Order: sequence, then C-alpha cells, then structure tokens
Amino acid sequence: MKKLMLGNQAVARGLYEAGCRFVSSYPGTPSTEITEQAALYDEIYAEWAPNEKVAAESAVGASLAGARSFCAMKHVGFNVAADPLFTASYTGVNGGLVVCVADDPGMHSSQNEQDSRHYAIASKLPMVEPSDSRECRDFVKAAYDISEKFDTPAVLRTCTRVAHSQCLVELHDRDEHALKPYERNPQKYVAAPANAVKRHVEVEKRMEALRAFAETTDLNRVEMGDTAIGFVTSGTCYLYVKEAFPEASVLKLGLVNPLPVKLLSDFAAKVERLIVEEELDGVIEGHMRAHGIRVDGGKDLFGYLGELSQNRIRKALGAALPTFKGYDETVPGRPPVMCPGCPHRGLFTVLSKLKLTVLGDIGCYTLGSGAPLNAVDSVLCMGASIGMAHGYTKMLGDEAAQHTVAVIGDSTFMHSGITGVVNLAYNKSIATVLVLDNSITGMTGHQQNPTTGLTLQNEPTYPIKIEDVCRAAGIQRVRVVDPQDMAATEEAIKEEIAADAASVIIVRRPCQLLKYVKAKPALSIDPEKCKGCRSCMKIGCPAIRFVDKKASIDPTLCVGCGLCEQMCKFGAFEGGAAK
Repeated sequence: MKKLMLGNQAVARGLYEAGCRFVSSYPGTPSTEITEQAALYDEIYAEWAPNEKVAAESAVGASLAGARSFCAMKHVGFNVAADPLFTASYTGVNGGLVVCVADDPGMHSSQNEQDSRHYAIASKLPMVEPSDSRECRDFVKAAYDISEKFDTPAVLRTCTRVAHSQCLVELHDRDEHALKPYERNPQKYVAAPANAVKRHVEVEKRMEALRAFAETTDLNRVEMGDTAIGFVTSGTCYLYVKEAFPEASVLKLGLVNPLPVKLLSDFAAKVERLIVEEELDGVIEGHMRAHGIRVDGGKDLFGYLGELSQNRIRKALGAALPTFKGYDETVPGRPPVMCPGCPHRGLFTVLSKLKLTVLGDIGCYTLGSGAPLNAVDSVLCMGASIGMAHGYTKMLGDEAAQHTVAVIGDSTFMHSGITGVVNLAYNKSIATVLVLDNSITGMTGHQQNPTTGLTLQNEPTYPIKIEDVCRAAGIQRVRVVDPQDMAATEEAIKEEIAADAASVIIVRRPCQLLKYVKAKPALSIDPEKCKGCRSCMKIGCPAIRFVDKKASIDPTLCVGCGLCEQMCKFGAFEGGAAK
C-alpha cells in the first residue's frame, strides 16, 4: 500500500518499520512532526524532553539498554545536543541510534542558516541525507543498519523542503528488533581519558571502514545521461537538478559523511563539465578540491546564502527560464504578527510604553520586536535572554538595571532558562526576568512541556511550577501577573526593576489558540465616540483596521480580549457581538 506523506511523517514511518522502540526530542521547526507522528505508533515510546541535550542523552541511554533509539531536532538544537553526541561517537552504541537534524536554508523559522554537515565531520559520525519522503523512510532504515554495523550513532539530515513536502511512500510491515543484551564494558562506555584515548583509535578505524563503504553503498548512485554536463548533488538539490536539467548526468550522494573519493573521481572523468550543487556551505566541493578532483562550478555559481531552486540553477548556468503569467495586482506583504488575543500583546505594549531595554528569547514573543510594538532589543538563542540581562546589567550598573528586562517563555525557561536564573541568584544579580507563561510550547504548534502537566500522549503528569523553581534557585522576589491587566503589569514591572535584587515576574495567561480557551464575543466600535487618534493601533492587533479615518474591528478575527478597550480614552469600544 502507498500513502501520501510529509517527509517528517515518512521519517516516523521509517522508525516504525525499522523497529525503533524509543524516541525523545524537543520540538523545533522543521523537525517537530517526526516525534508527534512517532507517538501515534503503539510500538514506539515517544516523549518530549526539556531540551535537545537531554533528548540525546536519553536516546543514548535507550541504545545502551539495547533498543533502537532516536531523537530529532532542528539545526540549532544540534548545538545543544553536541556535547553528548560528540562523546557518543567515541563510546559507540548497543542498540542502533539515529539522530535527525533538520536544517533550515532560507531561515523560514530560524535565527541562522548553519550547515549541520560540519557537525558530522567534526564529530566523526556518518550522515545520510534523503531527497524526498520515500527516501526519508528508506534512509531511516539504512541509518540504523549503519549505526549497528559500524558501532556508531548515525545522523539523518533533512531540511525544510524535505520535511514539509509530500510524495507517495510505500508502506511495509514493522521489522521487530529485540533488545540487545547489555554487557558491562567500562572501557567502552566510560569516557574517562584513559579509556577515551583508546576509543579514538577505534573511531578512526571506523571512519576508514565508512570511507570504503561510501565507495560502494547504494545510498550513493550514478545516473548517467548527457555527458556534456554532470552534477554532483544531494538532498533536495537533487530534485532541483532533475527538474532543471533532466537529461544531465548526476551523481546523487545519499551518504554525505564520509564522502567517497574514487566514485567522485570516476564520475568527473565521464563528464565534460562538472557542477557541484549544494545548499549553504561548499562541503562536497571542498572535499573534491582537497582530493584533486576537478570542479567546474560550485559556490562561485550558487553562493552560500539561502535555498536553491530550479530557476536559480537554470539562471546560474545560463539556461532558459520558464515563462510565467504575471498579474497587475500588487500583493501586500504580510509579516508574521501575534494572533488576536495573544497574551504576549499586553505585556509588550507595556514594555514599549516604558521604553525599556528588552533582551528577548526564542518563541512567539520574538514577534514583539516587530512594528508597531518595537519592544525587543536582542534575540540570540534559547535561554540567552537571562544570561545576557545579567551580563548587561553587571557592566552598566544599577541605572541600566532599572531600565532593562529579560523576556523568556515557559517552554524556553524549562529548556535552558533555569541555569540562567541560578546564575542570577548565585552571582548577586539585580536583573529582572519576565517569564511569559502561555501554558504551552506555542511557536512550534502547541506541544506539551514540563510546566503543562501533560505528556506528549496527553497523559497527566506532575506540573513543574516556574515560581517554585525560581524560589528554589534562590530568587527572593517572585510574583505572578496577568498580562491582560496592563495597569497591574506595568506596576509590577516598575516595582521590580527598581528593586535592588534579582527578580522574576511570571506573566501568566494561556495561549488564545488552546482548545480550552474560549473566545469572548467580538467587540464593536461606536463611530461617534471614535476620535481617530489611533491609540488602539499601538497594540498591533490584526483585528483592528482604519476605515474612513475611524477604527474598525473585523468580527471574524476579534476574540474579545479587551486590550483595545484599555488603550482607548474615549470609550469607543463596546462589548457584545459586532454590529
């Protein structure tokens, strides 16, 4: 039977068919749906971990127990998981261990465009890269075979286009793999220097064996066609090549670390012009040049920025571009904004009013940096806001601390904010932290986290209270406010930034999009009372617009949150259903 599947859904199907038993991940676009889909199979235990490091460590532990295990993350999550994975390369595995990293060329939902192939090279781990959903399923199975054959974690690299595109996938039965017996072996699994130095020898032997494997594996294949031009490529770029130059010869690399040498050299000898097409960095091209294999075009043609496409390839190589029908209408830009009723909107309206320096973090609340709120000064990485606020106020002193706050979400707080709070207390900081608790992991599509009281399977569990964690870490000033009450929120912020001690304000209201949060009737506007002052526009609510110099509410968007009422000095907003 065949089924139309997203790449992420096909990865999960591959886990099922390959006999995977254990999955632990932290949600991160574009990898999130893998774990959600894996949880639908009764044969697979799946969970959300607090962060990628814990997820990787849990998967390593399941592998040690003899289970085929797995964890998924986006590319910046690989940075967090790198610590255990680099050493797991030395210790090796018991049950097969596959780690999926989803890169994001074009930064559709990310803060950088890092190329995760460098991690595979640096950690000396094999990496496979599928081109479509069918290969996602197949390459998961291949990765497990490589992991167990070569005693190593194996990395599956996808990207946004592969993760979120669809094709037909043939379904197969599950290949059940019993738990491999655990045998105590401290020399292998205890990564103390005396043991690890010997394990490094084994890693280099493994890499030599993998290089030989790369020359013959079916994961790498040659498709000979017109020899006037040949492409070396991998991943989604393979599909771009096949569409743009269907008659060309292609060497498709499915195993992208380690790369072959003889296979590449032999292919280069068969074509008149050889082009390396890869997104982001020139990993394949650099490998070929380092081994004296000619490259007639690569990064000089395609550059290092963003996604490639069929037309970018055609244009770079001087081929004719297809014609498209144009339209006279200009489509306005639609930048992402906070949803109507978003609990973060009230807080950022207050922060904008107070003109504070706001050190932000990763989540929905990053949107507070956009117009008209313009309330965020910096965003770096998960959990960085708290540490940055500490360093910033330590250097600039009390006066700066009275004009500075850090903002971080509930899920991000559990991911990597706790240690920042510990640092505040330990090093006698006077920074103020706002934890924006919307009761869910919002940006990636509503996943549970340790504060929500529910597991990935929506089973009840112990909910961690952020205020208890902060007090246990040594923070003496902890309070909770509702961002819907902007006056109370403003008062709390003023009091805490004026205090001569570290403080945490938990800004708590559930996400408006949660199923149990019910919208109120849409508001309406009395045109006689509206003075056209545009004060209501300062909150950036997409449900409000101006028509004939008067505010107007779209009743299909308004959820009746009432923030606009708090902005209006003339009482123009009215409750109840829109007229």
